[in-house]
Amino acid sequence: MKAHDGMYIGGAWRPAAGQDVIEVVNPVDEQVIGTVPAGTAEDVDTAVRAARAALADWAATPPAERAARLAALRDVLVARADEIAETVTAELGSPLKFSQAVHAGVPIAVAGSYAELAATYAFEEKTGNSVVHHEPVGVVAAITPWNYPLHQIVAKVAPALAAGCTVVVKPAEDTPLVARLFADAVHEAGIPAGVFNLVTGLGPIAGQALAEHPGVDLVSFTGSTAVGRQIAAIAAGQIKKVALELGGKSANVILPTADLAKAVNVGVANVMSNSGQTCSAWTRMLVHRDRYDEAVELAATAAAKYGDRIGPVVNAKQRARVRGYIEKGVAEGARLVAGGPESPRETGYFVSPTVFADVTEDMTIAQEEIFGPVLSILPYDDEEDALRIANGTVYGLAGAVWAGDEAEAVAFARRMETGQVDINGGRFNPLAPFGGYKQSGVGRELGVHGLAEYLQTKSLQF
Repeated sequence: MKAHDGMYIGGAWRPAAGQDVIEVVNPVDEQVIGTVPAGTAEDVDTAVRAARAALADWAATPPAERAARLAALRDVLVARADEIAETVTAELGSPLKFSQAVHAGVPIAVAGSYAELAATYAFEEKTGNSVVHHEPVGVVAAITPWNYPLHQIVAKVAPALAAGCTVVVKPAEDTPLVARLFADAVHEAGIPAGVFNLVTGLGPIAGQALAEHPGVDLVSFTGSTAVGRQIAAIAAGQIKKVALELGGKSANVILPTADLAKAVNVGVANVMSNSGQTCSAWTRMLVHRDRYDEAVELAATAAAKYGDRIGPVVNAKQRARVRGYIEKGVAEGARLVAGGPESPRETGYFVSPTVFADVTEDMTIAQEEIFGPVLSILPYDDEEDALRIANGTVYGLAGAVWAGDEAEAVAFARRMETGQVDINGGRFNPLAPFGGYKQSGVGRELGVHGLAEYLQTKSLQF
């Protein structure tokens, strides 16, 4: 076990204001692998003041120079990719290959994309007799989750820095170690003191203090819809801008003309990825009644292959939450065709890859975000019925459509109330905007739309 001291504030590691620490637990063996300081409101205030002090100079730094610092940061992340992957595997439990490809690889790609955008974005434009300036919004509070711990930091920090903002990050208490690695990478990349600051701590203490701080101009939060509501309410009291990426209950719609085997197998893989701890996971599979039984059989067979291939969920509380949903699914009449609430191992926070059939749209497991390796398969009668079911939750983050004809899939996708839809297994694009409709949040991350979240607009008339 390693005790990590201090907060990264003002370009250096500084002692925390208090003495309390947070234990970081490996979800595979339930052993404590390290500790970090439990930040206080005093730590938050020091970090925000450092960010505020650095803002004017960083905002005035030419975009080309900000781009060069982001490119340097990307290069440091590349050099430390193995260490990043090993750290995420230790604190999140993700299989190492997945950590290498996703938890380390995706943030590197995102950092690189913002290095390019910072150099090419039109921060000034002319319209009629006006010149429009796009300026940094100010000091950003970035409150990030544990499921993709480095990606979610980079997806907020990189566009904020590209825009000319300064940042205070409060990472999730379950996965703070990779955030500390990132702070070291920022330092090595030569990003000026105070532009990036890190405070570890608990959400109700450090996170709330950061959201409430009057020196913060924008709160960017990724996490549950319930906490998102609280942050939005806090921000409303100060008329403070928010960007919220919240929950999801995404539909994977398999139209009758689709390649059923491919659609089902990719759909199951999507749900099991990261042990189901993905807000955009396609946790509702919609299949026409004529092919429903075949789809259920295919899904059950596919899920059985993931028993030894996925890691645990993040902690004991999350394991209990997921098991509770599985038990509720059974109690409400859904049929288990794979997995179940029983733990597949004696040690570790593991949940069996689980598939439910005979799910109706009013069941809890069809409406609420479970955040675990649990798939619900729902039948539909025709395309309009499928659309009604797909749009029939409070969420609208992501989704998928499969059809034999791409145009057919696109036509259906255009009517879905969701922020991102994959067509016939379309690949993840780090330049495409990511964010939700309805209670899945407000604002967008990634690409030029993610950069725009951190800018405000001023017009000069001549």
